[in-house]
Order: sequence, then structure tokens, then C-alpha cells
Amino acid sequence: MSNARATHLSRRGILAAGGALGLGAVLAACGDDDAKSGGSDKETAAAKSGPWSFKDDRGTTAKTDRIPANIVSFIGVAAALHDYGIESKGVFGPTKLKDGKADVQAGDLDISKVTIIGNEWGQFNIEKYAALSPDVLITTMFDSAGTLWYVPEESKKKILAVGAPSVGISVYDVQLPTPLARMLELAKSLGADTTSSTITAAKKRFEDAAARLRAAAKAKPDVKVLVGSASQDIFYVSGSNLSVDLEYFKSLGVNFVEPSAAALKASGGWYENLSWENVDKYGADIIMMDNRTSAIQPADITEGTWKKLPAVKADQVIARNPEPILSYAKCAPLLEDLAKAIENAKKVS
Repeated sequence: MSNARATHLSRRGILAAGGALGLGAVLAACGDDDAKSGGSDKETAAAKSGPWSFKDDRGTTAKTDRIPANIVSFIGVAAALHDYGIESKGVFGPTKLKDGKADVQAGDLDISKVTIIGNEWGQFNIEKYAALSPDVLITTMFDSAGTLWYVPEESKKKILAVGAPSVGISVYDVQLPTPLARMLELAKSLGADTTSSTITAAKKRFEDAAARLRAAAKAKPDVKVLVGSASQDIFYVSGSNLSVDLEYFKSLGVNFVEPSAAALKASGGWYENLSWENVDKYGADIIMMDNRTSAIQPADITEGTWKKLPAVKADQVIARNPEPILSYAKCAPLLEDLAKAIENAKKVS
């Protein structure tokens, strides 16, 4: 993402810079029974016929007369619920690239089967949204105020006036297992068979990956991990607080490079801004880099100061999604990749 966008929208800038980012999905369109869940036809029918409610992380209870069928969600939430067999009818947020391919935040979602009502920050086509006859609007929240992620503040009242209740899942200052459990709970309420072998196996893989990461961090406690995100003029160094993934990895023993509280203050605690001339301020053995399309990717960084970093020269740079897709299937590899990097890391700082 450009530095200009980060400047114009401080909250977006904070998150897009790699602090924690960056996120409902649902049952497929009306009548698409096959896409609903891994449950039985009887379970699906029962879910469709009865009233539905879900208490979100704002303490607000969303209610509908029947289980939502026309669900509109932030793309990351849609991708997570897709992994649980729950499909969104409409999505908003980074979904389609300029070449027509799916954005990384879409996960395994087939973006040709959803209506995109906004593909960038600030975009939300209310007319398209209303035309979907939405039953519920689902997204994440990256602050303590319960701000709905990627729902434009300037048009929020008009969006909510369409009539669909909203659901917000918090990914602010909590560890990864918490929103993972909440997303699974939401999926279950929408008709997912959360006891299926697929979901059970994914959760087991996540737990095994956490154990592996804990063991790797314990075996190599001196390996330092720096978390960064690149823009044209600024290199952002994230602190481990506030972000759902980094807080969790730190609890497992990962040794993160931590900017000072004073350095983090300007961003509300998320990250420190560095010029490319000062990108070598911190020593690191592994660098985790923001893999979202809003950030410049490591292969495209041309600054000589970057190329001289010991971790870069040692090829110890791995990807990180600051807005993890909140399904066990998508989060397990995040832990596995970091564990592998620590296991194989050479001490270069």
C-alpha cells in the first residue's frame, strides 16, 4: 500500500503497515443447499427453519428469523467461513487483483462466485449491497472501539440502514486462538458441522504446529525475528503487541525484535516507521514480511540497505499475513513456516 494511503487514514495506515491487520461469510445464495455446511440435510433444514442469533465481540446480538442465507462479509472472513463450508454471497475488501486473479486474502474462495461490493479501502457499493437482500453483514474489528473493518465510517449509517444486522469478530489485542474459536463458533451457528473430520484434523494440525513452534523457539532462544512491511518510502517494524498472530507467537517463546514504546507511540502501539537508510537499525536473524498486495514484496525491494541486511543475505526472509484468515486450516501453516524458519536459522545478527 502506498504511503499516501497510510497518511490519509491513520487507522488503515496502522494496520496496513503490518501491525496486526488487516479479515463473514455464510451460507451460499438462497436455495444452494450443497454449499451450506458439512452437516446432514436434517441439520441444515433445522438450521434454516429456526431463528438465528449470535452475540459478537462488541456484546451486540445479531438476530434474524432464520439462519442467514444472503451473507455479506469482509473477504478474509468469507475465506475463513468458506473453509468451514459456509459461503458468502457478497464480499468487500481486497478480493481481485488487476490481472483478475484472487487476492491472497481470498484464500481458497472462488471469487467468480461472489458479488464484490468493494475491492479497496473506502469502497462499499451500497446499491449492490442492498440488491443482495443481505441477511447479515460480517467483518472483523481492529480496535477497542468496535469499528467494523472495511465498512467506511462515512457511509456506515446508510449501510446499516439497509436492515441487515452486523457481526464483528475482534482481532485486536487478543491471541490467535481466541478469534479462531470465535470464527468456528460463528460458522457453527450458520450451519457448519464443526465435528467433521476435516475440521477436526485442521484443528489438530494447528495444535501440533503450535507445539512445534514452541519447541523450536525453546531450542533456539537467541534467534531474533523482526516483523516488517515495506512501502515506497517507509519500512515498518511491528511490535508484537496488539497483533493476534504476533502476540500468540510471542507466548510460544518466539524472540521478537521490539521497537521501544516511544517509537511505537505515533502509531498507537502497532509499529515504528523507519526510512530505508535506517532499515538496519535492528539486528535480526529472521525477517517476516507482509505478504499482502498492499505492501512491496521482498523480491521487489531495490534499496541497497535492504539487500545488505544479514537475514536477507542469508535468505532467512519468510512471508507473514498481518490479516490471517481465521480458520485452523489457514493458520496452521503460519506456525509451521515460522517453526521451520527458526529450526533452520543461522545466527547472523
